[in-house]
Amino acid sequence: MALEAAGGPPEETLSLWKREQARLKAHVVDRDTEAWQRDPAFSGLQRVGGVDVSFVKGDSVRACASLVVLSFPELEVVYEESRMVSLTAPYVSGFLAFREVPFLLELVQQLREKEPGLMPQVLLVDGNGVLHHRGFGVACHLGVLTDLPCVGVAKKLLQVDGLENNALHKEKIRLLQTRGDSFPLLGDSGTVLGMALRSHDRSTRPLYISVGHRMSLEAAVRLTCCCCRFRIPEPVRQVHLLLCSRRSWESTDGVSVGLLSPWLRAGPSWWPHGHRRCCAPGCQVQALLPGQAGPLQGKADICSREHIRKSLGLPGPPTPRSPKAQRPVACPKGDSGESSGGAPSPQRQADRTTPGGRRSTAQHQVGQR
Repeated sequence: MALEAAGGPPEETLSLWKREQARLKAHVVDRDTEAWQRDPAFSGLQRVGGVDVSFVKGDSVRACASLVVLSFPELEVVYEESRMVSLTAPYVSGFLAFREVPFLLELVQQLREKEPGLMPQVLLVDGNGVLHHRGFGVACHLGVLTDLPCVGVAKKLLQVDGLENNALHKEKIRLLQTRGDSFPLLGDSGTVLGMALRSHDRSTRPLYISVGHRMSLEAAVRLTCCCCRFRIPEPVRQVHLLLCSRRSWESTDGVSVGLLSPWLRAGPSWWPHGHRRCCAPGCQVQALLPGQAGPLQGKADICSREHIRKSLGLPGPPTPRSPKAQRPVACPKGDSGESSGGAPSPQRQADRTTPGGRRSTAQHQVGQR
C-alpha cells in the first residue's frame, strides 16, 4: 500500500468515509441470491472473476488494477484486463476500499459495457468481506457497488473482534487434515465472521473466507474450494499472474509492452482469449485467439520491445539484460500463487494484519481490505 500521507487525512474526510461505509454496509446481503449457489455442483455457474490492485515495486502511488474472468468449472481464462493507475486517496487503516475499489469498479463497468457476455457471475476478491474492523471490507464494498456476488479471500488472519493468531488458533489449523476442512472464525461478539479453509492437500496454511455480498458463507467456502488447483483460488491466482506478467515486461529504458504477457512470445498456440494489443501508438497488431489462423501465425515476436521501439521512433536498441532478468515471471508449482501477486507496500501489509497495523514488512498477508 502506498505510504501514508504525513498527518493523515483531515477529520472531515474520515467522517465522510465512515458515514459512506455505514450507508453501504446496510445494503450487504449475506445469503444466497442465485439458484446456482444452492446447487451442490454449482450447476448454472459459468464464469468466475478475480480482482486485485498491486503496487509497482518502489513506488508509493503507481499501481496496477486487474480483472480476470475464468470459465467454470474449467477454470480457463476467457477475459483479462489491467491498467496502471495513480492512487490519490490517502491510506487509512480500515478504509482501504476507498483507495482501491474505484479502479476495480471501472474495470467491471468497462467489461459490462463492452462485453456483457463475459461478465462474471461472482467475484473472488483478494481481501476480506465482513471479516473487518467495521464488518465492511473491500469484498463487501465492491459487491455492493457492482451488485455482484462477492467473496473475500484472505491469506492471513485479520485479528479483529477478539480473533487472534495464537496457540489455540494454530492448533485448530493443525487439525485441518485434508482439502475442504474448515473451522469457523467466531468473534467475541458471538458472530461468525468467516471460515478458515484448507484449500489444498499440499498446503497446511489456510485461507480466510468471508462473505462479501449476495452469497452465504457456506456457499462461499464451497466455491473457493472448487476454484483451487493450488492453495490460492484460480481467479485470484490468475490475477496475480497477470500482475506479474505486466511487471516483467516493464522495461528499464522507458519502453513497456503494457498488457502484453509472456504468452505472446510463446506463440499463437499459447495465447489466451484475446484482449491483447501492442501498446505502441498507431500499432494495430493484436494477438490471435487460440487456433485462429491469420497473418501473425509464426510471428510470436512481432510485439517485442524492439518492435515497440521502432514504432515509437526511439533510437538505438535497449541495453541487453541477463537471460534470468528477461524470463517472464512464473508461478511456482505446488503451493502456487503465494507470492505471485503485486509488491505490497509496508502500509498495505500492516493494514492487512491487526487493528494497530503492527507487523513486520517482510510478512505478506491479505487482511482488512
